[in-house]
This record gives sequence, C-alpha cells and structure tokens, in this order.
Amino acid sequence: MNNMIMVWYHCDGTSPAWQVAEQEEASSPNWVFRAGTEHFVSVHIEEIPENAADVAHLSFLHNPSVISGNDLRFTDNHRWAFFRHTWEAEWQPEPEPNGHCSVMLLTHHVLLFGKPIAFLDLHVSARQIGPGLVMMALSHAFLGKGLIIQTVTPLEPLLQHVVHQIYFPRNVPSFIAKLILWAEQVQFERDVMIWNNKRFLSKPLLVKEDAAILRHRRWFSQFYSQNSQKLSAQKGQLDW
Repeated sequence: MNNMIMVWYHCDGTSPAWQVAEQEEASSPNWVFRAGTEHFVSVHIEEIPENAADVAHLSFLHNPSVISGNDLRFTDNHRWAFFRHTWEAEWQPEPEPNGHCSVMLLTHHVLLFGKPIAFLDLHVSARQIGPGLVMMALSHAFLGKGLIIQTVTPLEPLLQHVVHQIYFPRNVPSFIAKLILWAEQVQFERDVMIWNNKRFLSKPLLVKEDAAILRHRRWFSQFYSQNSQKLSAQKGQLDW
C-alpha cells in the first residue's frame, strides 16, 4: 500500500479501527518517487504531529532562510536576512467517521528584501492519519502538484524513526522535487534540534494563543488506552 508495508499494532490487541486509503500519487504510473530522507529523533511520538497545531513556532524556527542551515544557533545570520520565509497555517481535526484524521492547511511565502515573491507561493494540505502517517499534498502555481509522505515509527518510548518520501509527476524534473525535499529536510531538522533537547510534559502551561495545541492534545488522546505503556514504567527495563 503506497509503496509501504503497513502493520497495525494496538497494545490491547484490537483489530484495525480504520483503513489507510491508497494514494493515487504513490501508485499511478504517471507519478514517480524522486527522493527520501530518514531521521532518528529522540522525542515522544506525540511531539512530532503536535507541530502542526503549534502555529506560533513557525515564525521563530522557520522564518529564517533555508540557506542559513539547520543549526538554530546560526539560522538568524544577518548574511541571509534578505531571504526569508513566512507562513500562514491552521490545524483542525476531521469530523467522524474520520475522527482519527486531522488536517493542517499551510501557505508558504518567500520574501526577498522584504517583498513577497508571489509566484513562489507553495500551498500544503497535510493530512494526519492516525498517530504516525501524514500525507502532505503540495500545490504550486507553476510546478503543479506533488506529494510528501511522512511516517513516524516508534522504536523505543523516546526514539522515533521518521521517513519522508516525495513523489512528483514524471514530467517534472527530478531536481525540483529533490530541491523541495532538501528545503523540507532543513526545516524539519530545525525541529529535530528542539525535540532532541526538550522534555515532553503531559500537562504543559499553555497561553490563549496555544489553544490549538490543547485541542491537538485532546484529539491525540484517542490513540492511548488504559493499557498504553507509561514512560514511568520503563525505568530500569531494557524492553518495552
């Protein structure tokens, strides 16, 4: 399915509660896989999808140009101040029968010397399916449509294996898809730098502007049960 082997796992041993639909972009002969990235992230699995609801962090982490790199100590380098990104984003859970899904709508703008370059605008519809699968549909005025598939697989309670795969129509040169995925990788690795150095709090202090994060926490709670493994139970154990 979608060039992947998907396995349902539930700590209570229940049968699959939903099915993953086949993505035309990943199976059509008119589309082709162009590139992929792989990361191992030391973070609680909930932190990664929660980024979609944390709209405020976009301006702090992701406004500096991708040319400035992924190391947050140097991304605000004045050398690259003439080239910046801005973002418009919103996150919403889907209604039933797709309550296990949520959607982030995002528009990315490029600013050169403070002026927006409209023809570079990129629109993204990122659909989260369950706790570990995201389909990011890309739309660009000149390049057309693309797709990035993100999978998050827990290897340990605080170690996630994250893979991104990008698909584009065959008539789009491969270097364009690879450039887009490279830019996504740089931005993702800025988040990784935060995740690898933060602590997951089940009840964080949130202000009114963080209301979407609280809604996301409530939405994500459906993927836990009374028998879900607790981090506190892992101390002194080698398995989980």
